[in-house]
Amino acid sequence: MRQRQSVAVSSSAETDRTQNPIPSKSDPQQKKVQSFDFLGSSKKVFALCFAFRIANALLVQTYFNPDEHWQALEVAHRITFGYGHLTWEWEKGIRSYLHPLLFALLYKLLAVLGLDTPWFMVRAPRLFQSFFSAFGDLYLYKLSVILFGHCVAKWALFSQLTNWFMFYCLTRTLSNSLETVLTLVSLYYWPCMRPSSSKLPLESRKWGLIIAALACAIRPTSAIIWLYVGLLELFVTRDKLRFIFLEVAPMGLLVLGITFLLDRLMYGSWVLVPLNFLKFNFLSAGGDYYGTHKWHWYFTQGFTVMIFSFLPFSVAGIMQSKHWKLSGLIVWVLGLYSVLGHKEFRFVLPVLPIALIFSGHSLAALRSTISANGRGKESSNIHRTCPAKMQVAIFFLLATNIPMALYMSLVHQTERN
Repeated sequence: MRQRQSVAVSSSAETDRTQNPIPSKSDPQQKKVQSFDFLGSSKKVFALCFAFRIANALLVQTYFNPDEHWQALEVAHRITFGYGHLTWEWEKGIRSYLHPLLFALLYKLLAVLGLDTPWFMVRAPRLFQSFFSAFGDLYLYKLSVILFGHCVAKWALFSQLTNWFMFYCLTRTLSNSLETVLTLVSLYYWPCMRPSSSKLPLESRKWGLIIAALACAIRPTSAIIWLYVGLLELFVTRDKLRFIFLEVAPMGLLVLGITFLLDRLMYGSWVLVPLNFLKFNFLSAGGDYYGTHKWHWYFTQGFTVMIFSFLPFSVAGIMQSKHWKLSGLIVWVLGLYSVLGHKEFRFVLPVLPIALIFSGHSLAALRSTISANGRGKESSNIHRTCPAKMQVAIFFLLATNIPMALYMSLVHQTERN
């Protein structure tokens, strides 16, 4: 029987709302037409994003973090083929098998189809992740539409697809990448994050709860995000007891119970992963063994490097939109992660797309400069002329992010397969 190569080693706002008003309940025909148009738009957006992320996954040829291999692919390889190295985290029971099992199923499918060759084994997981990443891109677009309208959503998606760190990291098989996707999808279903004019039925909130619980099951530190959102939802909801005891508790216990049984099957003994994770990373500061940074690192170096040249646009978008709930989430996450000694770029990846939504807001505001100032004589040029500021902004963002993305994905720490 031929040996397979180890995967681990190989490895604005207001202007736009006027142009795209939310249909009122009193006009069902308008609502029907807009829903149909949006559905078609969503399909096109997903197709575009999926094609882009496939190319993204194939272009990424560099090494970033060992967890991409040792905490996901190597574990999945062991589950499927019976051999593969397990790091000490799996001996201590601080990792859930939920995330590696996704890739184990992929490996099993490749084996059944006779495609378990080194070429496919190395590339298929990132191509698989690109499918999830495209969903993250789609829901960033959909969330932006709900918050600020279609024009902002287009520029938010532009920001997401051209940001160098999203290109560098989102298609990797890190649990943080999937956590980021789940965060974007879940935020879309939380009524407290939406304008009062576009509230979802309370039943849809259950989807947000389930997806948030899955994010926490994959990465327990995701609870930092959902504590903020949950408390915000609790503050604005009318029936607080129903929210706590008939939604949060049942959904959370359901997902926790399923992952608990799954880990019991895989570990061969009863292991409560979230508790072990909490003890190691928070109560004993075990993560500090891998290095520590100053408390302000995320604000002065980490997150600023990730958002890169989009930073001034994101800050401008926050000030223009005044969506303090969403911008508050960014500050909340960066602030709490700053308390921990051990810091990494990928830990705060889930809030990077949120910052890029605000970048899209400020870019859309630049686009509408003529709309705001060109009334009267210049009104005929509103949608035909792009302001010089807009052209300069786009050129600046592309000229800074594309070279960075290509260098980090193709040159820096290249993997030798």
